[in-house]
Amino acid sequence: MKAWDRTVDAALVCGGGVLLAGTAVALGASWGGLYWLPGLLAGAAVVVAALFRRRRPFGATVIGLISGVLAVAGARIGGFPVEPQPGLALGLAVLVGGAVRRLDPRRAAVLAGAALIVLAAGPLISARASSGGSTVVAVADVLVWVAGAGGGLWLRLLALHRQELASGVRREERLALARELHDVVAHHVTGIVVQAQAARVVARRHPERLEESINGIEAAGSEALTAMRRIVGLLRDTADAAPASGATERLDDLVRRFESGRARAVHLELPEATTTWPPELTSTVYRIVQESLTNVARHAPQAGTVSVRVTQSAADVTVAVTDDARPPRHASPGGFGLIGMRERVEALGGHLHAGPHTPHGWTVVARLPK
Repeated sequence: MKAWDRTVDAALVCGGGVLLAGTAVALGASWGGLYWLPGLLAGAAVVVAALFRRRRPFGATVIGLISGVLAVAGARIGGFPVEPQPGLALGLAVLVGGAVRRLDPRRAAVLAGAALIVLAAGPLISARASSGGSTVVAVADVLVWVAGAGGGLWLRLLALHRQELASGVRREERLALARELHDVVAHHVTGIVVQAQAARVVARRHPERLEESINGIEAAGSEALTAMRRIVGLLRDTADAAPASGATERLDDLVRRFESGRARAVHLELPEATTTWPPELTSTVYRIVQESLTNVARHAPQAGTVSVRVTQSAADVTVAVTDDARPPRHASPGGFGLIGMRERVEALGGHLHAGPHTPHGWTVVARLPK
């Protein structure tokens, strides 16, 4: 559970507890006896159900509605104070907000409508002549429902908007990669053509070396097919994508541009030999470093030192970009740079991790198979 979610739940428990306890004390003083107990139990049940709205939004809301209906019926039959009381209304409004935010529109509308009926009609149904104030309670409960449903709808629309932006970033990334398709095709096909022309000459002058030339053409064709399979994946409506061109030696220029005009140093570490890397891999390495340095400049201007390490093993290449910003920063909720990076990394079968760095700062680590 995220820290924000824990804070919201803590506020719900505290607010619901205060309302339930305050209502119970007021009813105990005015009604006497244990007339306050049924409302306290029903309200506590709804508040507890609201804590499960993220994992079980439909079931938790149904439990809250049942508790509200039982509270209204009990008040009417048993002559208890008007229901739903403030604590129950708060919990039910939170459940409605969670349902509107997470469930499909049809089920969300049904649950929200049922909750509105309970909150609006409940005080009028449960009230007796001696109760009084039922209309005021109904209006207050409806206002609480409006706040809950409106908040849930706003969060739902915000999530949809963010999802659309993220999808747009992925589309732009795939289009950018598609534009690079020409570079890969030209690179490999040109090599095949050149070797085919050479094979024609070899066939005339040195027939015994013809097999060697044919083997070279076959190897170039296999490399072209491998690169094409990666790149064609971006044309499908999936998360697959494939970068094309680039070179790790360009990282020196990138780092110099980043250091220019900024009071920070960048320590760049590169492997000694990268000649065996395919162009898709070198391009992805470059883009990861580029986006990571952009994020440092944007979100951690107080960073004094940035470390860029590109290492390789027999099986994969690892890119790690770490800053020493204090205090540890957090990813901006409005940024989508990580989405583009992850799109490229996962397209090559790799993994990307981004998060706080011990003892302070932020790190981005990508592992890419060769």
